[in-house]
Amino acid sequence: MRVISLLRPALLLLLVLSLVTGVLYPFAVTGLAQVFFARQANGSLIEVGGRLVGSELIGQSFQDPRYFWGRPSATAPMAYNAAASSGSNLGPLNPALVEAVRARVAALRAADPGNSASVPVDLVTASGSGVDPDISPAAARYQVGRVARLRGLAPSAVQALVDAHIQAPQWGLLGEPRVNVLRLNLALDRLR
Repeated sequence: MRVISLLRPALLLLLVLSLVTGVLYPFAVTGLAQVFFARQANGSLIEVGGRLVGSELIGQSFQDPRYFWGRPSATAPMAYNAAASSGSNLGPLNPALVEAVRARVAALRAADPGNSASVPVDLVTASGSGVDPDISPAAARYQVGRVARLRGLAPSAVQALVDAHIQAPQWGLLGEPRVNVLRLNLALDRLR
């Protein structure tokens, strides 16, 4: 009889807390998010002409040298796989990482042989998520010459486009200045 009198409040507490934390709270948070932040709660999707082109939160692969390239992706089985978000887990002294960075630097140099500037680190190293949608302003500026030359645009026009797409740190203090690659490339297509 003593065991039942101890189990009853414990089971009741389990049921109440499961209901509150497993049902009521998630529904309340989801409802508030849909009311006050619907765009963000639904993935910050970007549409062009009624067609979904991506999310500003998930990086995409841009292989064409006429576009700005984002950070390399280490996700598997394909690059920028949001369902398998992960980094490479290669340490800074790992020979595989060193070789991958060398190969990426060589590919950047081959795509723009006249560019003798230092290659920004975020163009040759994958992010922790593997799907980072942003690059640094330095990484975007590094690519201006190649993109302008291949599109037949004035470098100053492409540089002005990059400058217009630099986002400040959140609330002026969280993070670093950044450039969203998808938004920049969409603006580049409109620049023609």
